[in-house]
Formats: sequence, C-alpha cells, structure tokens
Amino acid sequence: MLTCFDLEPGADVRDFRAALARLSEHLVSQDLLAETGPVGRRQRHPVMDTDEERDHEYFFVMAFDDRAQCDRAVDYMYRSPGAVDSLHRSVYDRIANPVFICWEDLPD
Repeated sequence: MLTCFDLEPGADVRDFRAALARLSEHLVSQDLLAETGPVGRRQRHPVMDTDEERDHEYFFVMAFDDRAQCDRAVDYMYRSPGAVDSLHRSVYDRIANPVFICWEDLPD
C-alpha cells in the first residue's frame, strides 16, 4: 500500500517516522504486516514526476505478504481497540490529505 501525504502544520517528520515505526513494529509482531519502507520526500522532476493531480510532499509503502494479510490488518485496525488505536492515531493525526493506493504484485 502506497500512502502519499502531507504533514499537518507543526508536525515534525522525525516524530512522524518514529510513530510510524511503532505502529509498523506492532503490526509485524501480530503477523499483520510484512514491512514498512522508509518515509520519502517527493522529488518534483520535470520528466520523472508527471502526477499533476496530487501535490503531496511525502510517501511510504507498507508491504503485506498477500491480500489475506492485508484484509486481516484492516479488520484488526477496525475491530481491536486499545494499543493499536493509539498507535494508529499517533500516525494518522500527523498527516494531512492522505491518499492510499493498494496494489498486488504480479506473479512471475
């Protein structure tokens, strides 16, 4: 899942990365996530960046082993109050204008 986003005014990218790492570690420990890649900053390049619909500054990718793991993660986020809710809120409250794009790798 690709997440493109801006930071909320006053949010610090280092604090965001730390919050995302805590959420990701929790989900991995529950076998609900394979990994989360690093947070990246958009590079507005005249040839290599042609997306004129979005103007987000940051992105990251969360990888799941398969669709079933992705579905279990979504279910867990919606149905399991407590620690995961505070971890998720700590990430989500720092971002503005999120766009989520989910895809599946094609087999070889």
